[in-house]
Amino acid sequence: MVTVGILGVVHDDELRVNNNLSLEFIKDLILEFNPDVICGEVLPASWEKYKEDPANRGYWGEPPSEYWNLIFPLCEEKQFKFVPIDWVELDVWLDFDPFKDLESSQLEILEDQSEQWWQQQLAAARTSVIPFNSLEFDHVTKQKYQWLETINPESHAVRWVCRHHIMIQRIKNAINDNPDARILCIVGADHNHALYEGLIAQENVQLIYPLK
Repeated sequence: MVTVGILGVVHDDELRVNNNLSLEFIKDLILEFNPDVICGEVLPASWEKYKEDPANRGYWGEPPSEYWNLIFPLCEEKQFKFVPIDWVELDVWLDFDPFKDLESSQLEILEDQSEQWWQQQLAAARTSVIPFNSLEFDHVTKQKYQWLETINPESHAVRWVCRHHIMIQRIKNAINDNPDARILCIVGADHNHALYEGLIAQENVQLIYPLK
């Protein structure tokens, strides 16, 4: 049986520190889980770029900061296998912005509503043992994206539904490629609920979420 854990993170260091999810804490969680494999929110092409030149940074599609500053070095140090699972078509990503082409008055209203959703997420995130990793946080997050779907169903289908199908399939491929392994999926916390729902029924998998 494969053991699969889900760890939701945030991509900004100030946000991490201000919400008790520092890189040091994330490192402790990774080491406590003791994975054989880490599935990370990194594009396969970006992973190849990193392997070719770890100093190459600043490009469109660059992995989030926690990979450079913690996860990639830790994988090298501990010999964890890394599997990139993200999916984004960079040449058209911005064309599917849910607020694209809106008039400024309408955009201002929706941006204010989006900020209200974020504040609800933050409030829920701060109540759990691992910030941003709880069913309460996931409930608010799922509601936020249901709201976004009403704003732009096409954007939601591409940026959220299709992306998650591919991310989950890449995790399933990693499960099949690594029988009896311990696999830790590290993604932005907004993805937690989608991964959980996509993997909970997977046969021969012990799914652990939240990790604590």
